[in-house]
Amino acid sequence: MKFQAFYDSPFVLKFSFEKLIRKMEAEASESSQYALSHQRILDKTKEFPELLNGISNLDFFKHNETMMKELLRDLFPPMLTGNEIKAIGFPFYNFFFNPSKRFQSILKNAGENFDLFIKGLDPHRFYVMSCCLILRDFYKVPLNMSMPFIFDIPNEEGIVNHYRFLNNVDFVDINPLEEYRNLTEEEIGELLDNFDDYELWKEKFPPKSWELKGFAVVNFFDATTEIAVSNLKSKLINLEDDKNLKSEMNKIFRSIFQVPDLELGFTAIDFEENKFVRNPINGVIDSFILSGGIPQDCKNELLCEKNFNTLVETRKFFSISDVERTYQEFPDSTFAKQFYESGIKSAIFAPIIKNKKLLGIIELVSRKKMLNSINATKMEIVMPYLEDTMDRLYDDIETRIQAIIQREYTSIHPSVYWKFRQEAERHIGFYREEFDLPYRKITFENLTPLFGQTDIRNSSVSRNLAIKKDLEINLMMISEVFKKLSSDNDLEEINQKLVQYQNLLNNDLKADTESQVQNFIHQEVHPLLESIKLQNVNYNQIVTDYHKQLDSKTELVYNFRKKFDDSLSSINKTLADILDKRQEEQQRRFPFYYERFKTDGVEHNMYIGASIEPDLTYDPIFLKNLRLWQLRVLCETEIKYNIYRETLDYSLDVSSLILVYSTPISIRFRMDEKRFDVDGSYNARYEMIKKRIDKSLVKNSHERITQPGKISIIFSQDREREEYLKLIKILQDQNVLSTIEELEVEDLQGINGLRALRVAVNYDAKNVEYDFVEVL
Repeated sequence: MKFQAFYDSPFVLKFSFEKLIRKMEAEASESSQYALSHQRILDKTKEFPELLNGISNLDFFKHNETMMKELLRDLFPPMLTGNEIKAIGFPFYNFFFNPSKRFQSILKNAGENFDLFIKGLDPHRFYVMSCCLILRDFYKVPLNMSMPFIFDIPNEEGIVNHYRFLNNVDFVDINPLEEYRNLTEEEIGELLDNFDDYELWKEKFPPKSWELKGFAVVNFFDATTEIAVSNLKSKLINLEDDKNLKSEMNKIFRSIFQVPDLELGFTAIDFEENKFVRNPINGVIDSFILSGGIPQDCKNELLCEKNFNTLVETRKFFSISDVERTYQEFPDSTFAKQFYESGIKSAIFAPIIKNKKLLGIIELVSRKKMLNSINATKMEIVMPYLEDTMDRLYDDIETRIQAIIQREYTSIHPSVYWKFRQEAERHIGFYREEFDLPYRKITFENLTPLFGQTDIRNSSVSRNLAIKKDLEINLMMISEVFKKLSSDNDLEEINQKLVQYQNLLNNDLKADTESQVQNFIHQEVHPLLESIKLQNVNYNQIVTDYHKQLDSKTELVYNFRKKFDDSLSSINKTLADILDKRQEEQQRRFPFYYERFKTDGVEHNMYIGASIEPDLTYDPIFLKNLRLWQLRVLCETEIKYNIYRETLDYSLDVSSLILVYSTPISIRFRMDEKRFDVDGSYNARYEMIKKRIDKSLVKNSHERITQPGKISIIFSQDREREEYLKLIKILQDQNVLSTIEELEVEDLQGINGLRALRVAVNYDAKNVEYDFVEVL
């Protein structure tokens, strides 16, 4: 069997023991101390010229194993073979000969199918490192090649141990062959600056152009804990982005603790309520303390009071070496029982503390009795990294929470956040000097407003129909129950009331019809059924079966109303998500203030102008493009909803509207309401129009201005009409909009002279483009 490199190499390998033999010859001639022992071995080596010239067939080692061990005796003392991990090999190659007994044992425990491979040594790095040997030893270039080469070798229990190795190359010669290239200083300098240029290295050192003759003594060192901690740090850096994090973390901790089934967990602590609780980190790392379900009380439940005090008050980790024994000692402990029944035999708990704040508990558990106070001390090595990581995760969680609150619940849009921050920083500066400064008004002046909405048509009618159907079904179910119970009970009076309410539902719902029927069911029917069910088992079953058909929260039939509510909520979310996503993209053109509200549909307010971002140059083209964007996004919501509605239990119509208002206005943040509103009475007309146009009619008709499948654009000035006709033309050319109607809006209270463009949406359009238009 010939020796072959795992990857391409600049070397032709020749196993030779010439250097060792010459050294032994010199020692035998210079010192009588080694003469006899060396000479006996040297006499045997003369029978094998390949030991000097080079061994090309690896079978030589197998056939002459005894002689080779004698030759290598000084390098491999028999007294140390059970302790040292070493063998004969070549630098960067995974062939080894004459392994020490300890190395043999390690390889045997790894299994027959295990293949030794240097971690992180790819073909490129292998080739370049081989070339570096030539640069160092032949060209005498001072290179430091002490890189941490690692072998990952599993033991018999599957735990991966990490072994660092060093090559002793005292017995290696590097010789050029005919194909070699003699390098100039300039070429060597070019190589030193281009480690990553694989082809350059192969050009300067062609494959098999050099001879590597001799052998290396490879020494291994168990660096499992060191490497595992290093791997842990790498994993913790990308904690949230690693899909295999759970299994990888378990593997790392198993290497550190040498426990084959060890698992890592984390449980957060809510000290305000004195509870162990789940938090978003448990989406990455499980909690064993809470594996039984609901949050638990800390002090009274953590196995025993003594252990809790150790963990929380002294903030030092503790171990349970025998869960079964602890359960017998504390049979009332929920956790002891939980761990015992889940098969956990031993555990270590360590508090995560950052800035004197207890964040939670790291858990290490095993289904073997292998964790104890002795190996728990290894936690001291990893705790600083875990504490920093958990602190970072908590900060990230808090940041996300704040982002959600800002997006979903407040009016502080990112486009105006700078002004709020500016005011906050001003206050922080003054408070340091102990000045009690009042907060200034936060206003933005000379802004052009844009308002739009996508309204769910006839939502009140649909909601009432759903309520009516549920109430009718509920009363019908009660009627059936009464029939089954009437033989032993006088139900005539309540049956008459039941019929009255059933007749009441035959007509359209009035404002108080729903509450009347619900009160009848809750206050009269259900108390009566609760008393009747106690009469016998049969009645109990009848009443129980009836309650099973009701919603657990409302104690009423909630089928059609739930479908309506779910559909409405889903529609609102779909429409709002499109708006939110698209406005984030549009903000890159020029920042504008944006807010949207979910009602029976989604409406949005936008304001744009120079005062939103004083550091940028504002141009009217940004307003025109924002108006085009608004028209585009309403088209997209209409088109996408038309497809999405097919998936809903309640398919509801929607209609869209845009209000055009060209007069600049100012907005002010109202501290009492925590929201922006128009500033000053002279701007109130805009808000009044917004509130009244929703249900407006076409002048001299009973037709609503807003219609399904169409976008209605309300305006008052001719120049607004001309501008929107241009915008509509752009979308008509893209086959997104089609026919246009020009309408007059009925006079509203205090408002007259409004007109409208109503344009039909083409639902066959594939997509809507959002390109910026420089000339409008």
